[in-house]
Amino acid sequence: MLMAAAYIVGLQGHNLLFAGPPGTGKTMLASRLSGILPPLGENEALEVAAVRSVCGLPIMERWGQRPFRAPHHTASGVALVGGGSKPRPGEVSLAHHGVLFLDELAEFDRGVLEVMREPLESGRILISRASHQRRFPARFQLVAAMNPCPCGYLGDSRRNCSCTPGQIQRYQARLSGPLLDRIDLQVEVPGLPAEELTSATPGEGSEVVRARVLAARTRQLARGGLNAHLSTPDLEAACQLDDAERQWLAGVLSRLNLSARAYHRVLRVALTLSDLIAQEGVQRAQLMEAIGYRQLDRMMGRDPARPGAGPERRSA
Repeated sequence: MLMAAAYIVGLQGHNLLFAGPPGTGKTMLASRLSGILPPLGENEALEVAAVRSVCGLPIMERWGQRPFRAPHHTASGVALVGGGSKPRPGEVSLAHHGVLFLDELAEFDRGVLEVMREPLESGRILISRASHQRRFPARFQLVAAMNPCPCGYLGDSRRNCSCTPGQIQRYQARLSGPLLDRIDLQVEVPGLPAEELTSATPGEGSEVVRARVLAARTRQLARGGLNAHLSTPDLEAACQLDDAERQWLAGVLSRLNLSARAYHRVLRVALTLSDLIAQEGVQRAQLMEAIGYRQLDRMMGRDPARPGAGPERRSA
């Protein structure tokens, strides 16, 4: 599942959250994702250079490479989305056409995280002041990592969690339902057994993965754009779901208490999974896998049966 998530994120546009105990490699995995992203096109490189120029940063330093920004969890809202008396771009704009990596996601101030909802949806950020407005591009890919609880060991088979239910609830409440709705892939990263950790079996290199990602990306661009950015009508047309699959999917999403936004996120991921195997349209196997990537609801205790879970998940 982790490798498949890497393929999907490498296609660019799908947001990803790794959740699991400390020391399981969440940060390492996130930092490796930039190695499988495609190079910037000429227009994309010019847009990235323009943002860097406004911020007074050198524009030729990483020409043609996708940005990878990793602000600390103490970053303010202005640092993250931009602002000031003379508005300047923030981290979401400096990550334009690249990756914004937020480590220890739940340690960020909730108010700071909430200001990302607009750029995650629209790909831009509008900063208003009394006398003027500034609009900056922010078509970034969010990659985040977090522990499931304050001590980090909730659900870990190797070590018992020492947190109280109240501590866990307050910690997890730092991520709102609307923010999670905007994260396509929510992947649990469990601790590896010692024998697997010390195994010398090599995995696939970044170049091999990158080649597979580029092939699927070419397929998406030939369709008219990345799946993560397709309009709803184009998305529905590309998925080619029949009535039986639509009915099945509606039942599953209703049981999981997912929003309309999450429904379209599931379709986008399912279509990307089809592209990775060069398949026309989406079948139930891809729908099931795409739904499986929204496992944070179950892992973090956001159970539809829990009192109070429903209204938050359905909010805008």
